Amino acid sequence: MFTGLVESIGRVRSLDRRGDAARLTLETPLAAALSLGESLAVNGCCLTVTSTDGDSACFDLLGETLARTNLGGLAQGARVNLERALRADGRFGGHFVQGHIDTTTEVISAETKVADLNLIIALPEAGARYLIEKGSIAVNGVSLTVASLGEDRFGLWIIPHTLQETNLGDLRAGSPVNLEYDMLAKYAERQIAAR
Repeated sequence: MFTGLVESIGRVRSLDRRGDAARLTLETPLAAALSLGESLAVNGCCLTVTSTDGDSACFDLLGETLARTNLGGLAQGARVNLERALRADGRFGGHFVQGHIDTTTEVISAETKVADLNLIIALPEAGARYLIEKGSIAVNGVSLTVASLGEDRFGLWIIPHTLQETNLGDLRAGSPVNLEYDMLAKYAERQIAAR
């Protein structure tokens, strides 16, 4: 379980394709604190640490992960959002984030207004039912509040602190992003459908 509060930024050292799978190596200040088998959200996707070496950590990406996330398109040097799993005694400051990416989509526009960034993101039809204005969504693993909602898009306002501490400031029109819809909305839908 994660909260969507990014702990650190990592950089892609390499992404080695191995048939339908890949091995991702990240340079990260968290490497020394990571244990083998530990979960780490990378751009919001829960991955398992398979090895560490000095300032780097490695992860194996299966075909499902490559198909559902933006991780397969990462270039060397790309910045990624990192968050370790929430400890049982930790503070819960974001929203419930599982690290299970629902889909990828694209940024429609990224416009700086004064010190804030206004992001407009394409909303896949299948996910529209999970969003409400002022509701929660995780974009590249960052817990955010939906500021505006249209039929095929939603808007977000990103404050300077979030721009500094995440990779959201790197986004431009056409950038692919990972989306994880609010887990509580998905459970509510399932319960209602079962009645």
